[in-house]
Amino acid sequence: MVMTASNIGVTHDVPDDLVLPFGTVRSRVSGRIVRLGASVDTALTAHDYPAPVSEALGQALALTALLGNPLKDDGRLILQTKTDGPLGFLVAHYDAPGKLRGYASFNAERLAQANGKIEQGQLLGRGRMAMTIDPGGEQVSHQGIVALEGGTLTDAALTYFRQSEQLPTFIRLAVARHFIGRDAAGKQMWRWRAGGLIVQHVPSAGGEPRADETPEERDARLHGEEDDDWVRVRLLASTVEDLELLDPALTPERLLLRLVHEQGVRVTPAVPIRSQCRCNRGRIEGFLKGFSAQDIAEMREPDGGVTVTCEFCSTKYRFEPGEVG
Repeated sequence: MVMTASNIGVTHDVPDDLVLPFGTVRSRVSGRIVRLGASVDTALTAHDYPAPVSEALGQALALTALLGNPLKDDGRLILQTKTDGPLGFLVAHYDAPGKLRGYASFNAERLAQANGKIEQGQLLGRGRMAMTIDPGGEQVSHQGIVALEGGTLTDAALTYFRQSEQLPTFIRLAVARHFIGRDAAGKQMWRWRAGGLIVQHVPSAGGEPRADETPEERDARLHGEEDDDWVRVRLLASTVEDLELLDPALTPERLLLRLVHEQGVRVTPAVPIRSQCRCNRGRIEGFLKGFSAQDIAEMREPDGGVTVTCEFCSTKYRFEPGEVG
């Protein structure tokens, strides 16, 4: 559907938790908008991490949803970081269609020294970010690894597209807690929200590399600098503000019209997003069966039972004495 201001209409029930794919009519640009409400709040509140860690994980979940959206059913995208920063490990999974989960591992002492004031580049530090794409079925999975050198997840993702996919790309991510009111006791209530935008240049045949291409010409081509339409759309996309990506009263369709209405926008059906872990009691029981009797004995609680907590969703699975080992 090609959107115009007249055919969107007015809605008082703004949808959340979705990825909306789109393309521009007058230029070779495609993209997606992600809007996460309950899905990201469920994922983040399950862990109750410090705010900087929750914000980084929220961005990772939004980014994973944006990048995993094109996958067909049963496809999976895994984003993972391993660095020397206070946030040493971060992982986010997207299982098509539309299932998100993730968790983080951090050094609480190092984070406390920052007193809550720390940029994402300092939080992550130096290391690597890996993106593993499993298309599903019998197709072969592949992995791209890029360096994290004191930059953000967005910086690393842009490096991935420049090096691995060779696609001119713009990405913006936003995460914040929103005040939603007070409970019956007068206590303030907050909910996490996340949003993101990705736009990519779709090169024409003329954008393919030449045999005599210089390194400078190659960089210009990969950044889309030779295409006026791409430069125009990228500049328009760069005007998007965090509030617009997070605003629960602003539909993704209207945000697109704000940004690129002069280019004409064609949208395809949105894909719903939900927070959903793959764990269940049967999987955990099978996991425990892989341990030796001595290992199980060390896990036992004073009453002889064993409790396992899922790292992704924090669900606890209790096994009574005699159920395992």
